[in-house]
Amino acid sequence: MGKLSDLLNLAQARASDRGLPYAGALTPSEAYEVLQLAPGARLVDVRTRAEWDWVGRIPGAIEIEWNTYPGGQHNPDFLSQLKRQVDAESLVMFICRSGVRSNNAASLASEAGFTACYNVLEGFEGDIDAFGQRGKVGGWRRAGLPWRS
Repeated sequence: MGKLSDLLNLAQARASDRGLPYAGALTPSEAYEVLQLAPGARLVDVRTRAEWDWVGRIPGAIEIEWNTYPGGQHNPDFLSQLKRQVDAESLVMFICRSGVRSNNAASLASEAGFTACYNVLEGFEGDIDAFGQRGKVGGWRRAGLPWRS
C-alpha cells in the first residue's frame, strides 16, 4: 500500500478504537501529509473569526465558524456553508483549536452524508500545558506546519 493508504488506515483504526462516528482521526502532521498526497482533500478550519485573525490561519484551509463570534453561539448555517464549499464525496478534515469543535463538525458532516470525514487531533493550538496555556503541547503550530498570522 501507499503512504496515503497507510495514513488513512491508521486514522480509521483510531476512529474505530475510540468509537467515533466518522471515518478517522489524524494528528496534525498526518493531516498535512494527507493534504500533500491527496490533491482533492480539503481542510476545514472551524475556529472563530477572532481565532483566525488573532491566533493564525492555515493557508488554503476553508474557514467556516462552528460557533459564531462574538457570542459563541453555534453557527446555524454551518452545514449549508460546508455544502456550498466542499463536495460531499471529498476527503475532508476538520480542525479547530484543540480538536473538540472539529470532532463535532466531523460528526455532523458524516451524519449529513459526507463520506470521508476526519478530525485533526490536537487542533491548531494543542492541549493546555501545566500553566494553563496552549501552543506548547501538540497542535498544528507546535508541529511546525504552515500557518500565517
